[in-house]
Amino acid sequence: MKKYSELVITDLKAAAKALSNDALVAIPTETVYGLAANAFSENAIDKIYQTKNRPQTNPLIVHLHNFEQLPKVAKTIPKEVELLAAHFWPGPLTVVLEKSDAISTKVTAGKNTVAVRVPNHELTLALLRSLAFPLVAPSANKSNHISPTCPQHVFNSLKEYSPLILDGGICSKGIESTIIGFENHKPTIYRLGSISKEAIEAVLGTSVQLANHEVSSIAPGMQKKHYAPRTPFISCTNLQEELKKYPNKKIGVLFFTENPLAKQMLHYRILSSSGCVEEAMANLYKMMHELDELELDVILSELAPEKGVGASINDRLTRASS
Repeated sequence: MKKYSELVITDLKAAAKALSNDALVAIPTETVYGLAANAFSENAIDKIYQTKNRPQTNPLIVHLHNFEQLPKVAKTIPKEVELLAAHFWPGPLTVVLEKSDAISTKVTAGKNTVAVRVPNHELTLALLRSLAFPLVAPSANKSNHISPTCPQHVFNSLKEYSPLILDGGICSKGIESTIIGFENHKPTIYRLGSISKEAIEAVLGTSVQLANHEVSSIAPGMQKKHYAPRTPFISCTNLQEELKKYPNKKIGVLFFTENPLAKQMLHYRILSSSGCVEEAMANLYKMMHELDELELDVILSELAPEKGVGASINDRLTRASS
């Protein structure tokens, strides 16, 4: 097993060479670190599913370096997508479109639709520009576990299966991209993420519906149980009452903001001392990882205000505790 120091690199040429040889490379984005592979190589795509122990029914997101590449991987591009891309790309928005023939059904979990985005991280954009192919890149961790927001998280999760890790520092947004598609020509959010429903509605000038299915093979990250630590994890609306259920237990608590209960706790984290949902979002996975490493009996978390990206935070907390 290689050491962490042997796997973490900053050399774009080394990363590009590995990807061109069908190896995997963990890449930084503004959301989380992705486990990247050549989107046109079924051999490399198979390695992603094997390394992550990811269900074949869970599709992958294709990463491009600009909007102009989109026709290479998708057939029909609605005007709404052009509008969203002009506003949010590069950035944490993924769009679901009819796939082109160049995209294998192994990428799309057998569907005729493909999820695509342009990440907003200069190191990864430079890497994408240097390659003759786009990348697929789900989160660089074992399936269903907490997503990684720094190189150490990648190594801790994948261990002996860890590939080269392109070090781009800490991810600024901290949770995955928002995924939007079009059901019966109506804009539909399949996964809440770093861009709020309200922000998308403001750009489109129309209301956006949330997908009403709990599990979907159309978009990644839709499983009921997902983003979970190894420690039993429970999200709740009343922490004080929930704490009474665990006498004599080693408990960790994830507070949304400052809370008098913190004075009673030995192990806790505060997502945002000022109550800022964007700051809380950026800290979410980092602090979940920190609590998960303390060998606790249970981790309790209070929910965020259900506004803006607070809804995305609550989506992750709910799936982690499902």
